[in-house]
Amino acid sequence: MNTLELGVRPLSAALEDFDAAWKHGRASPRSRIDFASPELLLDVLRNRRLDLLRALVGAGPLSLREIARRTRRDVKAVHRDVHGLLEAGLIERNELGRIEFPYGRLHIDFAIEPAA
Repeated sequence: MNTLELGVRPLSAALEDFDAAWKHGRASPRSRIDFASPELLLDVLRNRRLDLLRALVGAGPLSLREIARRTRRDVKAVHRDVHGLLEAGLIERNELGRIEFPYGRLHIDFAIEPAA
């Protein structure tokens, strides 16, 4: 089952991984999106966007109306949140205009460090 991992890493660490993959001619076998801070990650998953992702994981392509029905939300509110998730690259719109989460699982990982 392919998994999308969401995490928090500084840009420099992500660039080091990219540079190593480029030099060695192989990409990471993982699908991962990193955010620069926990606040940015939580901003993308704010409000009820996590509920949308739960409804989309393993569901295949769905219409906005079907997503709204499954999450028991207003279509207009779902539309707004879907666009936020599309912009973040967490979900996709297929050629028929349906929305899908193209992974079998979602794993979210981050730590909160003591304040400096």
